[in-house]
Amino acid sequence: MNETEFDEIVRAVTEEVVRYLGAPGRTIVPGAGDDSEICPDCDLNCAEKCARKTRAVVEAGADRISCGPSVVELESGFAGLIDHTLLKPEASRDDIRKLCQEAVRFGFASVCINPWNVPLAAEMVRGTKVKVCTVIGFPLGATLSQIKIHEAEEAIKLGAQEVDMVINIGALKSSQDDVVESDIRGVVEAAHRAGAICKVIFETSLLTVEEKVRAALASKRAGADFVKTSTGFSTGGATAEDVALMRAVVGAGIGVKASGGVRTFDDLKKMVCAGATRIGASASVKIMEQAAGPASPQAIASTPASC
Repeated sequence: MNETEFDEIVRAVTEEVVRYLGAPGRTIVPGAGDDSEICPDCDLNCAEKCARKTRAVVEAGADRISCGPSVVELESGFAGLIDHTLLKPEASRDDIRKLCQEAVRFGFASVCINPWNVPLAAEMVRGTKVKVCTVIGFPLGATLSQIKIHEAEEAIKLGAQEVDMVINIGALKSSQDDVVESDIRGVVEAAHRAGAICKVIFETSLLTVEEKVRAALASKRAGADFVKTSTGFSTGGATAEDVALMRAVVGAGIGVKASGGVRTFDDLKKMVCAGATRIGASASVKIMEQAAGPASPQAIASTPASC
């Protein structure tokens, strides 16, 4: 990719992020039927135009929508957006059992745990809809590509259905995008051969905007299923701006996972509204309790929540 092509991508992405942030766009002429434009002074809360756009997108086949605060409600099963996460090195077997029991109780998308805990987690969630997710090359991303591939293969054999790999951050910062892409592709292909999916962790707090764009493009070219903001072990976690940027670069065909620092229901809503289709959180139960308010735990999974 030459400098002119990259500048064009950055320009297009910047426009998309500005749209997400609510900057004025071109005016929609009433009755003209063009719902693709952003109205002047748009705050994404219009109950008329935005609701109509949302219905049109759903009718076209979308199964997940990012939305403004007053337009639509998160689906009743929004717990299915959450990877219930425990990656602390001191996590005990009892801690993992508790994590899995909570994931089954609330209907979370997966439990995300270190590779050594995969067999236990697989046994605990067997027969449920909860998947087992594990991490590869974690948390630094500096592991040799061959080791990442082998780690993914072995974890999947032990019961992992999703793998979250950390990119080679040093290679990205050295402008070795071919190395980054090859590193990602190796793990993606290993996961896909075994019927698993692969999420690619950027560690956005360590990257410039340009580097985030290049990481997203490399992930897309390598066939990743998701791009993910953070490990939760670095200098910062997910931001809505980073989620919006990643979504703008990868488009609608790839998932975006917001991870690191998502501790409240408000945090979750911000990330979903920015374009996240999966949330990594260790405070998942707290988030569900906040979503339900004074409702009983049994009512949490069916409590709608405004985006």
